[in-house]
Amino acid sequence: MLVMGGIIGSGIFINPYVVAQQVHTEALVLGVWGLGGLLAMAGAFIWAELACRLPGAGGQYLYLKEAYHPSVAFLYGWVLLLVTQTGGMAAVAVTFARYLREISGSGASDGTIAAVTLIALSIVNCFGARTGSNVQSALMILKSAAIAALIVAGFTLASPAHVAAVPDARPLALSLGAAMIPVAFSYGGWQTSSFIAGEMRNPARDLSRGLILGVIGVITFYLLTNYAYVHGLGPAGLAATQTPASSLMRLAWGETGARWVALGITISTLGFLSQGILTTPRVYSAMAQDGLFFKSVGWLWPRSGAPVVAILVQGVMATLIALAGRYEQILNYTMAIDFVSFGVTAAGIFMLRRKQHITPAYRVPGHPVTTILFVIVCAVIVASTLYTYPENGLIGWGILIAGLPVYFFWSRRKV
Repeated sequence: MLVMGGIIGSGIFINPYVVAQQVHTEALVLGVWGLGGLLAMAGAFIWAELACRLPGAGGQYLYLKEAYHPSVAFLYGWVLLLVTQTGGMAAVAVTFARYLREISGSGASDGTIAAVTLIALSIVNCFGARTGSNVQSALMILKSAAIAALIVAGFTLASPAHVAAVPDARPLALSLGAAMIPVAFSYGGWQTSSFIAGEMRNPARDLSRGLILGVIGVITFYLLTNYAYVHGLGPAGLAATQTPASSLMRLAWGETGARWVALGITISTLGFLSQGILTTPRVYSAMAQDGLFFKSVGWLWPRSGAPVVAILVQGVMATLIALAGRYEQILNYTMAIDFVSFGVTAAGIFMLRRKQHITPAYRVPGHPVTTILFVIVCAVIVASTLYTYPENGLIGWGILIAGLPVYFFWSRRKV
């Protein structure tokens, strides 16, 4: 549930139309989503071995620290707090607020609803991983039911009349590269479940198993949902709407169906927020325990074992971004930074196998070929993102580089 909840947000309800605008046939649309699933599966295999080798708190932060150097791990936590996690949470919280207003008719502003939601979920997750994961499991079940309804709606519709695809002047490779950006964004998030490994009873067994089963579940959902879209709307119809889920449900079951899918999107975004608030603060707590952040951020509440201060710091940061409304630009450059960290972390498998003379319970199948291919694809996605959004990509890299002097400050202070 944590793995699936960390991946499935609002992307599957919105991003398919962006993909259909880049590739114009049913085969290519489904093929790109299939490629994204293979990428996510390759990542899950790698993270499963990492979880077996280093089953401590902090997940990806810990992997980077042990494979390379504390500075690399710090930079990961730095952009996680300032860009990738809090900015993404703010944007998803506002998406939740907009759909909630549509359903309820509330007169409250998007920022106010988003702020209240972020604070409330942060408080819930202060009571520990068990409480937070129970909320996450309930939301994931409801989210799965909403997606299942969407799939049924698409399969029951007759296929629309064939519309000839508009010829694309670009080379196919460029079209596929552009289409992979929203697909990769939609599949991202499998790694966040590793952050709570320190609070699991048997992370080496359960986390590796959960990663693989969770990603398989998401691939299944995504392929069926996209088939429902192209079957019910057609590739041209899918490309023509910015709200494919509502369009499909309205076509199948009228305005009632459209309202129900709006409720499904609301639940989905809420579940995504709950997962991020539950898992990611464990990184900031690990940074503090290493002396690379304020000591109080590493404090664990004796009652729940949760890093309460870290949870609240993240919640406050995300709330400020949501209230300021400056989150759209952040979303454009999270992809480049995210996949830099994915590629570097995956390459850490080579370092850890050289350092650790152990045979973990799980090993990456096809290594080193599959690992190298994963790293190469991550590099291609980063390059494609920088090519498509050069200004935003440079801003992301600027924030990343700005973390170096901050690291040296904290490391000297620790000494």
